[in-house]
Amino acid sequence: MSGPLDGIRVIEVASWMFIPSGGSVLIDWGAEVLKIEHPETGDPQRGLMTSGIMPGGAAAINFMIEQPNRGKKSIAIDITHADGHEALMKLVETADVFLTNYLPPIRRKLKIDTDDVRARNPNIIIARGSGQGPKGPDAEKGGFDGAAFWARGGVGMTVPQGKDGWPSGQPTPAFGDVMGGMATAGGIAAALVKRERTGEPSIVDVSLLATALWQISPMVLMNKLYGMERLTSGERGVPGNPGVGNYRTKDGRFVAMMLLQGDRFWADWVTRLGKPELVDDPRFADAAARAENAAECQKILDEAYENFTLDELKVAFEGFDGVWSPFQTLAELYEDPQVIANGYLPTADINGTPFQMVASPAQFDETAVEVERAPEHGEHTEMQLLEVGYDWDQLIAMKESGAIL
Repeated sequence: MSGPLDGIRVIEVASWMFIPSGGSVLIDWGAEVLKIEHPETGDPQRGLMTSGIMPGGAAAINFMIEQPNRGKKSIAIDITHADGHEALMKLVETADVFLTNYLPPIRRKLKIDTDDVRARNPNIIIARGSGQGPKGPDAEKGGFDGAAFWARGGVGMTVPQGKDGWPSGQPTPAFGDVMGGMATAGGIAAALVKRERTGEPSIVDVSLLATALWQISPMVLMNKLYGMERLTSGERGVPGNPGVGNYRTKDGRFVAMMLLQGDRFWADWVTRLGKPELVDDPRFADAAARAENAAECQKILDEAYENFTLDELKVAFEGFDGVWSPFQTLAELYEDPQVIANGYLPTADINGTPFQMVASPAQFDETAVEVERAPEHGEHTEMQLLEVGYDWDQLIAMKESGAIL
């Protein structure tokens, strides 16, 4: 099955997670992505294993390289070398998209800024990722998601505070990066459609700061209207609608109930919980009554849930029309029948080891994403340069000079 971006070639001059994760989405959509890496250092994330941050050894898998770079082709070029720069530009001439997260001063120094790239390929789409955006006093400053997204973007201050009032940390590594990568891929896809229709190539900019604002946009607007600064504390309160909230089972597991139409589900819900007498209880006869007696209602429901283990609750709620879900552990995601049926955790072969990675969310034509391993450092250098006109004698000379790996 072909992907919607089959035949699209992307040159990625980027590192870490933010923009490379956008490149991995483009891979899932069918594009070819050439990852440009320095011959000696490569993407800094390759060093996480050798630096001891991740376990090493023959069977070790650097998942922070695999997830955002799966399926790409690695071209090891020293852009600071004249021959290396020319090799990059020959690749640029064959591409549809130039994707980068290098800061403006670095782009200018390396002569890979917009004017430089467009001079060799006037029709190429330029996609740039940044911490704070392309304009303003901090446009040329760096930004990782822990600072530009979580801290400056306000996300960390909208969630409940940690101990002693400290801001909570991000719930997962690269939390803002992967969302920014999705936005970047979507922007590139829209730019490709525009170029197809009008012939005009775009410059696409996505920042971690803008991604944060979009992610918490309801809270940003609520602050302006009502002065709200953060979500309520992590402590469980009494909901006006007992059908919307979290409950604990006998075996210490938690479930989320999202019964927004309380009256519609009330009778079936409480009957399945072994409390049919609540159906006609005047204290809980309708949404208004349940809201008025919310604390008492919640207490009775808490006691009902604590009569079930999670497995027993799943049996009791089989066929229930209301929306609910257990709080799953990360390990349980691998066994979730919906995750399996839809292929959300496809498997790649990495040096003989089957390894599951996360597919980007969009599927096309009801076809699950297939993934391949991330490339070895510089794995595709020779073959890609041969395709754009170099011969083996030239490649050997460039290797000896350090222009390529």
